[in-house]
Amino acid sequence: MTTTAILLAGGSGTRLGTGDNKAYLPLGGHPLLVWSLVAFERCPRIDDIVLVTRAEDRERAFAAAAAADVTKLRAVVEGGPTRHASEQAGLDAIADAIADGAVTLVAIHDAARPFVSTELLDRLLDAADRHGGSAPALAVGAPFLVRTDDTELAAVATEDLRRMQTPQAFRAPGLLAAYRAATAAGFHGVDTVETVAHHGELTVVAVEGDARNRKVTFVDDLRAAELMARHWSEGPGVR
Repeated sequence: MTTTAILLAGGSGTRLGTGDNKAYLPLGGHPLLVWSLVAFERCPRIDDIVLVTRAEDRERAFAAAAAADVTKLRAVVEGGPTRHASEQAGLDAIADAIADGAVTLVAIHDAARPFVSTELLDRLLDAADRHGGSAPALAVGAPFLVRTDDTELAAVATEDLRRMQTPQAFRAPGLLAAYRAATAAGFHGVDTVETVAHHGELTVVAVEGDARNRKVTFVDDLRAAELMARHWSEGPGVR
């Protein structure tokens, strides 16, 4: 069994207000995406990595990987205008390897989630191998209210609601087939699970997520990540 991790690092960071791709913002003294790259590098279950980034970031992508001693980097490819298009670009880079059976599992992850643990990766890959696909999910803690008219609010039951995370892992042939079908239909999912649900035949199961695996979206998220980086035992270890 061979597993490829596709790391999506093509965002603009608009909501952070930095004017730069947030994947290259410093976190704990290293570019944000380095934390995920090193997590994949250190995970024995991950065999190689495809990094998806913007064309203008290609050189600093290679530089970041080299500085972190990442040896599993298979390719750096240009992403598209949407998350879905970037996922497709990552899959296209390994399509031949999937077709000939060289790649059997694929995990797709957002570089904006720097604190992915080996333990979480193991849970996801085990579940994807058994069932076809898997995604980490957390229970919804806070209550939700919906406006029923101009004045009244009603509580929404949250027992069956989950907050989805990445990485999301899948058997490679079924994932590639789902994306090819989605492309033919002009469908763009908000994440990998949605695309597989609409255009694939894989069974996708939820596994227990990790509260530490938070996404850096706003300035407050970056501040919280800085605090976590000081204590993260699976840190990047860059020279």
